[in-house]
Amino acid sequence: MEVIRGPATLGQLDGRILVAPRIAPALDPGFRPAALAAMRLSAAARESRSGRLIRLAIQQPSGPVTHHEVWIHDRDHDAVTSRRLVERELKFLLWSRGGSRAYVDGPESLTEALRRYYAEDPAGTFDARTMSEIYGSRFEVVAARHEAFPSECGGSVALGGHFDGCRIGFDLGASDRKVAAVIDGSVVFTEESAWNPREHADPAWHLEQIDESLRRAAEHLPRVDAIGGSSAGVFVDNEPRVASLFRAVPAELFRSRVRHLFHELQRRWQVPLVVLNDGEVTALAGAMIAGAAPMLGIAMGSSEAAGYVAPDGGLTPWLNELAFAPIDLSPASHRDEWSGDAGVGAQYFSQQAVARLLPVAGIEVPESLGQPEQLVELQRLMSGGDPRARAVYETIGAYLGYGLLQYARFYRVKHLLILGRVMTGNGGDAILDMAQQVLRAETPETADGFIFHTASERDKRHGQAVAAASLPPGS
Repeated sequence: MEVIRGPATLGQLDGRILVAPRIAPALDPGFRPAALAAMRLSAAARESRSGRLIRLAIQQPSGPVTHHEVWIHDRDHDAVTSRRLVERELKFLLWSRGGSRAYVDGPESLTEALRRYYAEDPAGTFDARTMSEIYGSRFEVVAARHEAFPSECGGSVALGGHFDGCRIGFDLGASDRKVAAVIDGSVVFTEESAWNPREHADPAWHLEQIDESLRRAAEHLPRVDAIGGSSAGVFVDNEPRVASLFRAVPAELFRSRVRHLFHELQRRWQVPLVVLNDGEVTALAGAMIAGAAPMLGIAMGSSEAAGYVAPDGGLTPWLNELAFAPIDLSPASHRDEWSGDAGVGAQYFSQQAVARLLPVAGIEVPESLGQPEQLVELQRLMSGGDPRARAVYETIGAYLGYGLLQYARFYRVKHLLILGRVMTGNGGDAILDMAQQVLRAETPETADGFIFHTASERDKRHGQAVAAASLPPGS
């Protein structure tokens, strides 16, 4: 029997609910989509005498609360599989919405099993510790029955769309940083610079590198009225709370310097400055290109970044860190090096996926090549018609199709924009073509409801920097 190992209190996922996809990723036949497993369990539990509805909620300290419902088996041998799937569902809710308190309206044994998971399991403790760092409040799992269950609440924030005057936008990734100069909505300059921020422990180095890009953009403007930024990581009030870009910075120095790095940058330039997670800016770029919402934006770069523009056109207070949200429940699902968890988005929608799939496809690259250079080699092979390269891109495309089925269970998804280095060139077209094949094969009745928007090659690489320039209102 296929199993996923986990804490004894949560049990295991077994092969009865792990659904083989109709279109298997060419280089990963063992892939088992989380969306299909959740739908199978829900259908079976609804029809079973042991079926029970579990309500989950995630709350941020500032107030936003999001609900999610899961049907499970409450008795017999199916209950252990149900518990483990509830944890996977809660993890997705946690990383998509963000919060420091999880509510469970269900059996006390389930609530206690989840408490132990977040206190004892390495992947669970990563989640709990990170949420505590982001929100400045200890993460906890709370039993809440019926009337004690919190009401759902939230909202959206109007940001972006300001192109008046002379603006600079920047986008910070793990392998490159991009900058754009914009005058009244017209792009007059873009530049991409390689850098390796994760290897530098001195925040002053990061500050000077970013400032250098801003100054190069400013040379093409008569003045600077506002600066907007897009960056990998979790940002609250222009402060990075968790960011792999600063992985080498000691914890105390991160708290004392990195948290205030963009405030320091604003003091230097003396203009309005707003920095958001790069996924949020991807979604904003998509909404601006399409002139439509709701919009889910995904950037496939050194990791996966995601963002969401609500139906009313505003950004949400949600976390949207889908790099840590599970999409694959296979017992052989691939493990994320940072969180230690398996089957999460970072390993499927990024340069990390490319590096993992190259040897499976039979493509040999020198060990000295970093992931950005491996991607360049893949792009070269794809442009030359190499079938091995196409297999890599089509595998990522199949992942994307099934990932979108999972995302649509937690978001109102209609419009989609997929950007980032991995999407550059004709390989990006192959990814989108395969994703749409998956959607038509699995959900033909809803596939047409997903509207994919395309971007120019420049926008695929620089669109986030340009959209970021529109974040702050004018001075």
